[in-house]
Amino acid sequence: MTDAAAQESTPGTRERLLRAAAGLLAQGGRDAVSTRAVSAAAGVQAPTIYRVFGDKEGLLEAVADYGFQGYLAEKQALARTDDPVADLRRSWYLHVEFGLSMPAFYRLMYGEARTAESSSARAVEMLRELVARVASAGRLRMSVDRATRLMHANGVGVVLSLLAVPPEERDDGLSEVACANVMRAITTDGGEEGPVAAPATVAGRAGALREALRDPGSSALSAAEHALMAEWLDRIADAPEGAPEA
Repeated sequence: MTDAAAQESTPGTRERLLRAAAGLLAQGGRDAVSTRAVSAAAGVQAPTIYRVFGDKEGLLEAVADYGFQGYLAEKQALARTDDPVADLRRSWYLHVEFGLSMPAFYRLMYGEARTAESSSARAVEMLRELVARVASAGRLRMSVDRATRLMHANGVGVVLSLLAVPPEERDDGLSEVACANVMRAITTDGGEEGPVAAPATVAGRAGALREALRDPGSSALSAAEHALMAEWLDRIADAPEGAPEA
């Protein structure tokens, strides 16, 4: 076995390379993550990086995913309360806090087309689960999918906008205002904290029923009937206010 092959077969080589690349990324940004710098920091030969990750882009994808795991762990660790809207709001601030505390990772994850696709998809799915809880409570103003896309797009936009200016010039209230606007747009009660009475809107009821029927086996409908009902409920939930709901 050659020295290079022995390096690659050593347990922890991939982890060592990722830790080294993550450290360089945090200190100097994307440009600091060169194959020469990573291999030197990890104590391996440069060709090892190509054998383990394919190319530099593969390394960057892996590093972005590596950094994202901490965010996902924090998000999963958030205890859920009896108020799904409050839980959704907390997830917004966790997302913003992560982006501002790890700017190089965040830019790599959300500013690069190829990076961290699996992890970012999982983050969106976790966000969707939180939005679905709001819908199940009848407090969502639109379909779960639309509300998820709206909140995700606004959250990413806010963080990238804040990262685009020096810390001392950032508007500290931007995230709070944006969050309030999003919650007002997607929830029937404006996302206000505290006990909330059952919603009276048709969209809210449609969203709640849509989530209750998400499992095709949860009702007496056939698969085709279930799909049609889901389409109708999503259309009602997403209908502009004041427009016919069907």
